[in-house]
Amino acid sequence: MAAEVVLMNEVESKAAQLGIDLSVDLNSIQLPPGENFGIVSDDEDVYLDDQLEFDSGFGNVIVVDNLPVVPREKFEKLEGVIRKIYSQIGVIKEDGLWMPTDPETKKTLGYCFIEYNTPQEAELAKEKTNGYKLDRSHIFAVNMFDDFDKYMRVPDEWAPPEIKPYTPGENLQKWLTDEKARDQFVIRAGTDTEVLWNDARQSKTELVYKRTISMSVSFDQVLDRKFCAVVSLLATVHRQGAAVWGGATTFNRLMRYAHPQVKLIDFSPGEKFLVTYSSHEPSNPRDANRVVINIFDVRTGKVMRDFKGSADEFSVGGAGGVAGVSWPVFRWGGGKADKYFAKLGKNMISVYETDTFSLIDKKSLKVENVVDFSWSPTDPILALFVPELGGGNQPARVSLVQIPSKTELRQKNLFSVSDCKMYWQSNGDYLAVKADRYTKTKKSTYTGFELFRIKERDIPIEVLELDNKSDKIIAFAWEPKGHRFAVIHGDNPRPDISFYSMRTAHNTGRVSKLSTLKGKQANALFWSPGGRFIVLAGLKGFNGQLEFFSVDELETMATAEHFMATEIEWDPTGRFVATAVTSVHEMENGFNIWSFNGKLLYRILKDHFFQFLWRPRPPSFLTPEKEEEIARNLKKYSKKYEAEDQDVSMLLSEQDREKRRKLKEEWDKWVSEWKQTHEEENSERQKLRDGEASDEEEEYEAKEVEVEELLDVSEEVLPFEE
Repeated sequence: MAAEVVLMNEVESKAAQLGIDLSVDLNSIQLPPGENFGIVSDDEDVYLDDQLEFDSGFGNVIVVDNLPVVPREKFEKLEGVIRKIYSQIGVIKEDGLWMPTDPETKKTLGYCFIEYNTPQEAELAKEKTNGYKLDRSHIFAVNMFDDFDKYMRVPDEWAPPEIKPYTPGENLQKWLTDEKARDQFVIRAGTDTEVLWNDARQSKTELVYKRTISMSVSFDQVLDRKFCAVVSLLATVHRQGAAVWGGATTFNRLMRYAHPQVKLIDFSPGEKFLVTYSSHEPSNPRDANRVVINIFDVRTGKVMRDFKGSADEFSVGGAGGVAGVSWPVFRWGGGKADKYFAKLGKNMISVYETDTFSLIDKKSLKVENVVDFSWSPTDPILALFVPELGGGNQPARVSLVQIPSKTELRQKNLFSVSDCKMYWQSNGDYLAVKADRYTKTKKSTYTGFELFRIKERDIPIEVLELDNKSDKIIAFAWEPKGHRFAVIHGDNPRPDISFYSMRTAHNTGRVSKLSTLKGKQANALFWSPGGRFIVLAGLKGFNGQLEFFSVDELETMATAEHFMATEIEWDPTGRFVATAVTSVHEMENGFNIWSFNGKLLYRILKDHFFQFLWRPRPPSFLTPEKEEEIARNLKKYSKKYEAEDQDVSMLLSEQDREKRRKLKEEWDKWVSEWKQTHEEENSERQKLRDGEASDEEEEYEAKEVEVEELLDVSEEVLPFEE
């Protein structure tokens, strides 16, 4: 009590210093209505129209039915059996198992309630034991306690659903009809998410949409083959799930996907399906995290399949993730049709089909010691890698498997292999397998490539070795939709970059080296989406060195630098390149926009800059023949745009002239005001000059005047010596 009095005295003293009146009747304060007092959070704003169903507080309780009906003397034995079964799944709370009895017969009623520490454990118990066969007569029926409340709300009589009037939505493709043929991009900086036009002609951005909330953003395309409609959506992640937004200017929410505590999302290549992931800590710290993965239909929001289990069950394969789970867990095959998806397991690959969302042939593909696989981008073909076994007695191998027949199309044994990575060309025409091999002494390794020609008869394979076999491979990248690839290799601070072609005019069936660039400050390769051009980038240790290179001409178009750049993104048309410095660095956050040939167009600085993403464009409806015709007649089509560019250039020149004219007018106005002030102060200046009228210094005569001034007087008594 004394401590409370002292604390209150301190509060009153501080309030007096700040001039705050504490004599307020707290009972008279009226807070805004609602649990949140009118303060809308990010998620409440997102789900304002569709409130999620909140549980009633019994989400960690299950009801187990179809138990044996036993008398009091067998009650303890039955309870022990039930506890033994269900305690293997999770931690049952103290007094968390209750079997009600009939007050008249004193026998159990054939069901019980079990309360776990967490709802996730209860969900897992329901999933694992519903249908569990205790004996011939007793097969468990397990339900969540909260489900009973939901079922009780179902009306006794059926009523037809309310038919809502149709309201036409915004044309989600309207942004593609921009008269200036501009592209859009999204950025995240601080708590702001902005969608902007890239107005390269004007060397600036134009705001489309802005939202001030903190959310994780991912742009993706959604393709609906049935209606031949392609739209670009903005996907966001929130505490209660994911949502997609679309439009030309408004970016309204189009669909939400309920998945509490979602951490990661992934779209299928054809953007028909959305995969969401969440991880939940167990009650027992020795257990692995509980993982929930949902696969949604993007257009309807319906859960097509869910996967639940411990993190250990999803920890094999993948490029990275959280809580020990590799992400993405599922890899999609069959091209844009999204017909198959697969997961790597121990000694197997589980391949599912999206027609039924079940395993093909109801069983996984058994492959002893398989460690990696990847799909062709266009065809239902799996490439899988099995490492060496038995100390090299059984060689490593790469196999191509046709799905759904599971027929092996091609196999290549690889000897003395320490590691292997697979790179598909975007059209699925070629597969490059980078194999790191041991030397004969086993003390070092060297790298070579196995190049598969997938679309040719019998899938021929070529071996490619670098001129210097001991060179370290730093980066590899195929030309999109093309036949060329680039390799950064070497151990020096300035590695070499080599370009190769799978077909040339003189040698259509063999890989050929086009050129090698010596001593480049580069460690990453970024091809234009249309091929032909590539950015040779030096990120991290190279501090943002950029070289814009034409592979057709094999010449450098420009060199530049974006100091500390962390990201490089080509726009979907291949006309512009964005380089960005994200918040991993504390200084110079923001992004630069460059032309394809390396001209800096404009620069935007943003504090706490997190993310830059171009808005993807749908695939072209033009046939390859039509695209070739346009390329041949490009000069005819370009006249219109050259005239527009000239108009813009003249407009910019006029704007510059207008800007200079305004600056001159401001200067002249300032000079006039200064002269007026000077005249007004003339008499005062004359007075200060003892009546001299002129302000010109050259009219004055300089005179030297000596002035004597007594600074100090001191007296000192000196001793007199005789």
